[in-house]
Amino acid sequence: MTDTTPGRPRRFAALAPLAPLARRWPTALAVGATALNMLGGDPGDAAVGGFGEALLLLPLLYLIVTQIGRPGATWPVLGALVAGMVALRALDVAAPSTVLVAIALAALVWGAISGTPHGRGVFGVQAAGMLVFGALALTGLAVDPELGRYLVAAGWFGHGIWDFVHLKRGAVVSRTFAEWCGVIDILVAAQLLLLP
Repeated sequence: MTDTTPGRPRRFAALAPLAPLARRWPTALAVGATALNMLGGDPGDAAVGGFGEALLLLPLLYLIVTQIGRPGATWPVLGALVAGMVALRALDVAAPSTVLVAIALAALVWGAISGTPHGRGVFGVQAAGMLVFGALALTGLAVDPELGRYLVAAGWFGHGIWDFVHLKRGAVVSRTFAEWCGVIDILVAAQLLLLP
């Protein structure tokens, strides 16, 4: 079989069937990251606490990117938030959940006062997401670990649906992030439910 497309070298013709898989790199990255986490992950209550704190980060990212008004900022904002969480855990000066809640409150006030590039309706949806997922995360961290596991898993699963809705609509965050995050969220929810 030869490739007759002008400008495409024949040596790459054999790779053409892999093109659809290359477009699914966010899914592959999510599955790989989740597999690595499961292999080296922390079982039990500590995992629930870590996933509960991380659940706060997800709607916060959407809220910040909404305020910035540029979906292309999604991955850098994620990097900054993750680096901040890692630093907070390493320095042990404040609980990451406390800092994330403070940032979320600042972003909510910022949006309420100054408005957003996408308008009040989009801001309202993202603010509601922050409140719902934040409440699930904080409640999951505060209650008995067994109940907390189910609340945090519900939050991750719900946020996975949230991601896929945003992916379908092409709204707020980058499409690659929405796909990646949606897959990770669903897999993390399953992992939480399957903890020993």
